[in-house]
Amino acid sequence: MRWWHIEALEPIEREVFAAEAWSPAMFWSELAAGHHYLVAVEDGELAGYAGLAVTGDEAWINNIAVVPLRRGHGLGRRMVGDLLDEARRRGAATVALEVAVDNAPAQRLYDSYGFEQIGVRRGYYQATGTDALVMIKELS
Repeated sequence: MRWWHIEALEPIEREVFAAEAWSPAMFWSELAAGHHYLVAVEDGELAGYAGLAVTGDEAWINNIAVVPLRRGHGLGRRMVGDLLDEARRRGAATVALEVAVDNAPAQRLYDSYGFEQIGVRRGYYQATGTDALVMIKELS
């Protein structure tokens, strides 16, 4: 992802995350911090994006979004795989993430990669009060 993708991802962010959507400034900050973000382009249009932060031997998947019309075709799966590969390249031993308790499709995706639930953050998503599952994967 580069700065010029931010404008194109804003409508996707709002559609996918609604009240919990990140602002453009948050994405600018993530890129300025050197975090790894990727975009998926299909048929010349932004179809999804995902981000990873690595500090020492710990990595966090910050977000993954796929345009609703593009879901179910493996794009999210490919992006998770790419983020895990990048975490390994950067020397991470573990990768963690938060996922909304009511987002069963994302939970199934993370389960399929071997992420395990280690906790719950009550009211993590502040705008809606939704809880988040904390999931972690050990890298080998």
